[in-house]
Amino acid sequence: KQWYQRRVRGVALFSPFPHEMVVEQKKDKATNPMRDIKIQKLCLNICVGESGDRLTRAAKVLEHLTGQHPVFSKARLTIRSFSVRRNEKIAVHCTVRGPKAEEILEKGLKVKEYELPKSCFSNMGNFGFGLTEHIDLG
Repeated sequence: KQWYQRRVRGVALFSPFPHEMVVEQKKDKATNPMRDIKIQKLCLNICVGESGDRLTRAAKVLEHLTGQHPVFSKARLTIRSFSVRRNEKIAVHCTVRGPKAEEILEKGLKVKEYELPKSCFSNMGNFGFGLTEHIDLG
């Protein structure tokens, strides 16, 4: 038998009969694995604005929340109006990956009632939001 070829939207289709060309069915978008949402990492940050007791308490909160040792961030510039000196520790942050990140993110979205404004999302697929009280996470 001779096979006949016809191009439909850039896809080559083959059939033994020229009048019975079969058109491929488009796959459902929901079954495409590239459309699945994946969490690469979760960055948690607490900025206190001063070193001392408040910063160590914030570090303990992050350590309790994530089970990891947090990293201290230093001020880049001296700002006299905020009484912050250069290289003074003013914040703590921690990066979480894997199932622990999904668990913490689920708790955070539950506090926000699973609704975030459009301004929280970037064009590259990232998003961020803030919480006023860590106690809400439970």
